[in-house]
Amino acid sequence: LGFFYHTGDERRIVGIVEVIGEYRKDPTDETGRFGLVEVKAVKDMPTPVTLATLKADPAFGDMVLVKYSRLSVQPVTQEEWKRIGKMGGL
Repeated sequence: LGFFYHTGDERRIVGIVEVIGEYRKDPTDETGRFGLVEVKAVKDMPTPVTLATLKADPAFGDMVLVKYSRLSVQPVTQEEWKRIGKMGGL
């Protein structure tokens, strides 16, 4: 499972997804640098959790999303998962 995070102007966690396909090269990337996995939506986050909210909470000071928000795929600790789920109304 993973969080679905909107980038751009929104910058917020909006749901949970399940990875349903193994990593493969992105067929639209002519450079061969990028890859993808298939995901399916599992659950919407009742209350989206913004990056600004996470950055304002010292408990997330070491979270990869807070430190390196431009990475597409990032680890989330069990404690971060629980805390974000609670913040989002799950």
